[in-house]
Parts: sequence; C-alpha cells; structure tokens
Amino acid sequence: MKIAVLGGGNGSFAAVVDAVELGHEVRWWRRDLASFGKVAETRKISVIDFEGTRDVSVDPYDDIASAIKDVELILAPTPATAQPDLAETLAPHVTDGQVIYLPPGTFGSFIMMRRMRELGNKSDFMIAETGTLPWLCRKKGEDSVRISTRASRLPTGVLPAKHTDKALKIISAAFPDAIEPCEDALSGALMNAGPIIHPPLILMNAGPIEHFDSWDIHNEGTQPSIRMVHGALDAERMAIREALGYGEPHFPLDDHYNTSNWMYGNLAHDKLVDSGDWHEKLDLSKHRYMSEDTALGLAFLVSLGEWLDIPVPVARGLLALASVTSQRDLRAEGRTMETLELADWSREKLQSALREGI
Repeated sequence: MKIAVLGGGNGSFAAVVDAVELGHEVRWWRRDLASFGKVAETRKISVIDFEGTRDVSVDPYDDIASAIKDVELILAPTPATAQPDLAETLAPHVTDGQVIYLPPGTFGSFIMMRRMRELGNKSDFMIAETGTLPWLCRKKGEDSVRISTRASRLPTGVLPAKHTDKALKIISAAFPDAIEPCEDALSGALMNAGPIIHPPLILMNAGPIEHFDSWDIHNEGTQPSIRMVHGALDAERMAIREALGYGEPHFPLDDHYNTSNWMYGNLAHDKLVDSGDWHEKLDLSKHRYMSEDTALGLAFLVSLGEWLDIPVPVARGLLALASVTSQRDLRAEGRTMETLELADWSREKLQSALREGI
C-alpha cells in the first residue's frame, strides 16, 4: 500500500519506521528538505526498540502534491495545533477515497474536513482519529528514534461515519490487528487520553517542574493523589460519552495503570518510565501538554460537558488553574464548542454531520 507520513515529530519518525518495515511504499513529507537534516542525504533513520538498533531506508519529500499523489493513507501524527494549517496545505491535493489518519485528533477530523470544504475540496475523502499516539517514542537526534512500546488497541472514529468500514480497512493495513471501530469521529475524539493524563500531571507537579532541571511526571510525578484526580477527570469524560450515546469500551485510564488491556497493552507504563526518555525539562506555558492537551483537549471537554449539561467540575477546575498558569483564558480561546462555531448546533445536526460528512 502507498502511505504518506506527514511531519517531523516523534510520532512521524515512528510511523515511517513501522510503515516501511511492514513493506509499504512510504513517502515522508516535511515542509522543506532542510528540515530533514542529514536524513535528506543518507535517506536512512535509526530505530531503537525491543529488537535492538537498526537502520531503515526512508524517502523524503518536500512537495505535498507529489507526496500524497495516489496514496491510500495519509498518516498525520502531528500536534493538534498544526491541524488548521495542515488542512490548508492538503486541501488542493486530497482526492476521492483517500484516508487521513490523525493519531490522536482532538476532534481535528471535523476541523480539517470543514476547512478543506471551505477551501473548495469536494472530494469523497475520509478523516479518522484515535485516542493516542500509536507509539510511546522519543526522537534521539535528527536521524534516530526510540520506540518504547507500540499500541495494541487503537479505538478509531471516522468522518463521515458512513464510510467507517472502508476507512478502517485501509488504516488496518498500517496497524494490523490494532484498530477498533468507534461510532464516529467524535467518539474517537473522546477516547483521547492526553487531556486526561497530562493536565493533572503538569499542574499538580508545577513546583518540581519549575524547580528541577528535569522531572519525570510519569515516574516521580505520578502519585496516589494525582491518580485520584485522573480517575475523577476520566469519569467526567466517560459521562460525556454516555450522554452522547456512545457505548463501551470507554478505555478508562485506570486500565493503563492497572491492567494489560488498555491501548498500549502489557506493562506500558513501566516501559515508559524505565526508558528514562520522559525525564525532561518542561516549560509549563509552551509544552504541548499545555498548548495541545490542555488548551485544546481539556477546553473541548469542558465546553462539550457544558453544551450537554453534564457537570465537569474537575475538568473546569484544572482548566481554570491552567489559564492562570499560562496567563491565557483557555475557556474563552481554547478549542471549544464556541470557537468551533458548534455551540448553537442541535445534537441532531451534529450527529447528522458526523454520519454523513461535511
């Protein structure tokens, strides 16, 4: 299968590695060849995982039209903050039958499809999103990535939902035996674990994060009191899912810490901590845990709860603290039903758009 991988972050490196090693024809796109560094010359990256260290041949592109021409799957493991701009980049080039996969999406599927329609793309394409990055991974330089573990379960929702079977067949070729269908793209968005895991960890660890040169929020920073906040926040997410009529499994975060039945499977949290890759310096105002998981994901959760009349006191409290910490009104300017111009929509109108597309 022909696959395009977009971006140059941790997830994009891992996506290229796995797609190449599965035997797919992979085109790796970044905005300019210079951003690939020496990869543009060597056309190789190094991967470190449980099998050891090895080189993988890659095919760099800086022309988006060439990169996605005739591909079936466009993998975009980019930050959610990049989605509006990415939609504008893709709009002139995406064609019938292509699938864009956002792992995770933070409801970016809806945002991107609507923007691409506004820019005149009327093709019958699909956008899907899941609840987590499919890899626990970190870049180790401009041409190397370490993958601590891979997702074994990826709950995935498709926009439009009427094309779910078609889209998931294509995505499954890149993630064999891992894709699990969600009802629609909003259901997939409400599987996003980042807004549940990271806001409590960064806000309740703000002191040591600012004091020490580096701090591991997943090791020293994950303590029983924070886990209790995780549980309460996740209960609000699941209440929203149930109010929207979405069924189990809800992938409760407790399963990540206590079982082998969550998205990453067996001992995932232990592997993350043991790698040492998350013992790092965090800038509370600029890190993606704030700019993406909180300002976009948590703000969206709060606004959706209010739109549905579902109490979300823990999410609202964390969002208020984050607003003070970042010196921004994240409830007013974050990714919300209001800023997405959905606050006046009825549930029926939203469900119809999720099913039929935009």
